[in-house]
Amino acid sequence: MSVTYFYDGIKKNNPEMQKEISATIITIGNELLIGQVVDTNSAFMSKVLNKTGVVVKRKIAIADNMAEIKKALDAEINQVQIILITGGLGPTSDDVTKQTLCTYFKSEMVVNKRALQHVKNLYEKVYKKSLNPVNLKQAEVPAACKVILNKRGSAPCMQFEKGRSMIFSLPGVPYEMEGLMPDIIGVIRQRFQLPKVIHHTLVTSGIGESELAAILKDFEKEIGPKAELAYLPGLGVLRLRLSATVMGREEEDRLRRQFQKLKKLAGDYLISTDDTPVEEIIGKMLNKKKKTIATAESCTGGFIASMITSVSGASDYFPGSVVSYSNNIKMTVLGVKASTLKKHGAVSEEVVREMLKGIVKRMKSDYGVAVSGIMGPGGGSAQKPVGTVWVAVGSARKVVTKKFHFRFDRRRNIQSTAIRALYLLKSFLEEA
Repeated sequence: MSVTYFYDGIKKNNPEMQKEISATIITIGNELLIGQVVDTNSAFMSKVLNKTGVVVKRKIAIADNMAEIKKALDAEINQVQIILITGGLGPTSDDVTKQTLCTYFKSEMVVNKRALQHVKNLYEKVYKKSLNPVNLKQAEVPAACKVILNKRGSAPCMQFEKGRSMIFSLPGVPYEMEGLMPDIIGVIRQRFQLPKVIHHTLVTSGIGESELAAILKDFEKEIGPKAELAYLPGLGVLRLRLSATVMGREEEDRLRRQFQKLKKLAGDYLISTDDTPVEEIIGKMLNKKKKTIATAESCTGGFIASMITSVSGASDYFPGSVVSYSNNIKMTVLGVKASTLKKHGAVSEEVVREMLKGIVKRMKSDYGVAVSGIMGPGGGSAQKPVGTVWVAVGSARKVVTKKFHFRFDRRRNIQSTAIRALYLLKSFLEEA
């Protein structure tokens, strides 16, 4: 089959351009290897590259050491088309990346005029500081590289080429590295005709990974080699990600049809087809509706409120919460009747209904969430075993309740309760 591409604005029939474009990420820093600093750079770069259609083959963390840097480059050059290096570009003696690259590419260190002017402007106009010789060294780069200016800092990105590989050396400061990635992606797009990477994700709950894999056994055989199904366990949920690298509308439509079939196979376990964290979805929905939500939590001890307030701007729609861990607080603060507690017990549909109405009234909120359950390891009974949870969501006029049975340890039962309560709220808001 002949495929026609447009490359750098020129129409070309080039079978080489159908090949996978791959990358390796090399992070440099002793602090990464001793656990002093968590490597977030490679995760960010992987996400950006993946969205662009570049497949990350390897992530390598190495020390600030010339021999290790050279060894990593020798291993990766010509194995992948793109190599991203981050870290070790500072002006101090422990940062050796720049000098190592200069030696590796048999070059000499020169002062780049554009980089020098950028450093001067940065310190004199932005930082309002006088320059010193250490600062000026940031403008020194190997003559063999192309410079991509760092708008968020003084150390420029250096671009090299060797064999079939493009090598980019970026600063290790996450804020600066993130600011450079759009420029690097622009250079990559100019060089390669990139395919389109598509991910379809659905969220399930109430079923284990092995159980769901058994249901999807035949489906995984049907999707063929071009698509991949990944199982991603999380807090109280199991995500399924159907991914494929596509080269046209036909392949894109095929993947969409496969995802529709996956949704049907997930059946009653399917709770969402949006991979955005549920607390963020709820925040957007409440902002759009200009409504508020409050929580009454017994067994989760404020975990639901913590998830809601982890979203920036939650103060616009979240007035507060009551952690009614004892029956006394349920009665005196939320207005749960003593007779209801005596007749049905704290873990019951009737109690969470009254908790919800109480929190909506107490906080003057539009909607509420109420939970009560037995998280374990003790406290269960034959009628109400450990993991039994009642959840109520709704408003003063309408309340929806649901009973759950979780089978995990105390921590995971709490997390699972919070997640399922928020997804139940999401469904309620969608219909409200």
